[in-house]
Amino acid sequence: MAIQEVRAKRPFAVDAWVLLPDHMHCLWELPEDDHDFSIRWRLIKASVSRKCAETFEETDIDVGNVGCVSDSVTHRNASRLKRRESDLWQRRFWEHTIRDERDYAAHCDYIHYNPVKHGLCKSPGDWPYSTFHRFVTQGGYDIGWGAGVEPKIAEGTGKE
Repeated sequence: MAIQEVRAKRPFAVDAWVLLPDHMHCLWELPEDDHDFSIRWRLIKASVSRKCAETFEETDIDVGNVGCVSDSVTHRNASRLKRRESDLWQRRFWEHTIRDERDYAAHCDYIHYNPVKHGLCKSPGDWPYSTFHRFVTQGGYDIGWGAGVEPKIAEGTGKE
């Protein structure tokens, strides 16, 4: 829902995505001459923080700082308390501009293999929180890709 809301205001295409229990990886395509990943992440984080606040009965939501969690609900450090920030999100994100088709493919592989790498499943096809299945439907991967054999992913991919 948060992503749909943000895409309506600030368009971007989701080329690849994987959501894991404690982090995520994604590959976005922004409109030509638009390089503002930061505003999109800020809006997504704010929307999710507001929705989580309702679920976890958090208080004092400050959308500008991506939410604030009640002290009784979380163990925020002094810095997060001062900035009125939730501990739901890390403060930063890492971005990498895709250089060419090979780099694009390597990052898609990295994203889709990540649940296996972290021991969450045996095959990317077993992980439901990923665009892997869309890639299979579109012919980008065989359903058995990454099952039992770790794919060769260019060194440094995902470490940007």
